[in-house]
Amino acid sequence: MTEQKVPLAGVIGCPIAHSKSPQIHRHWLTTHGINGHYMPMHVEPEDLETVVRMMPRMGFVGANVTIPHKQAIMDIADKVTDRAKLMGAANTLIFREDGSVVADNTDGYGFITNLHDGAPEWDPKSGPATVFGAGGASRAVVASLIEAGVPEIRLTNRTRARADDLAEAFGQKIKVVDWVQAGNILEDAALVVNTTSLGMVGQRALRVPLDGLQPGTVVTDLVYAPLKTGLLQAAEDAGCTVVNGLGMLLHQAVPGFERWFGQRPDVDDAAREAALK
Repeated sequence: MTEQKVPLAGVIGCPIAHSKSPQIHRHWLTTHGINGHYMPMHVEPEDLETVVRMMPRMGFVGANVTIPHKQAIMDIADKVTDRAKLMGAANTLIFREDGSVVADNTDGYGFITNLHDGAPEWDPKSGPATVFGAGGASRAVVASLIEAGVPEIRLTNRTRARADDLAEAFGQKIKVVDWVQAGNILEDAALVVNTTSLGMVGQRALRVPLDGLQPGTVVTDLVYAPLKTGLLQAAEDAGCTVVNGLGMLLHQAVPGFERWFGQRPDVDDAAREAALK
């Protein structure tokens, strides 16, 4: 009788000690009674390919990938999904039985699902979206908003060249606005999204004039530490619908867990509590 292998997964980053992913996946493993493990792995950039190639042979069924490896992993993977190619980054790896590596991106799925969860009344076609930031997270957000049918995306970034590059990649729905004008593109926006780290614990504040926020606008921040950022507090005070970033972290983890461990986990209060421990 062949002994069944214990499935292993984890998250690869540099650094990695801050990651909430291990406690989320461990909570789901316990909830579903799965004899598996999910662990944080600090991997230096020069060791990334060696480590990833060895993991399937060690019993790993997959892994998450975070900063700074989300772009580099695409050159290492044997197959990259169209979704990951579009977003220019991968955050989820699947290891096939033959040892080959598939790279995918679930960030856009996590973002849109969290948005619909927190603001079920939001209609993507109802008006333009204003997006702060043009980094890797912004690419996932922009791609998912275009797919959802948002008619126009006003993109602003502290370094305009990065916003211009993103606009060139995604086409005419993207309108780039200088960072100094960021406060002027809020008034008729149906959705406002912060994809930058501004406002996060230990980072500088998001210094954009927010008096243009209108009641009824949906405002979401990818930052989840703190849960209520300065942007979300100002939006709440203005009568907006606010959606914090914790749900995106949880929802983006669902497809990977399901693929690796064979059960689709729930994003519920218990999972949120586990993420915040």
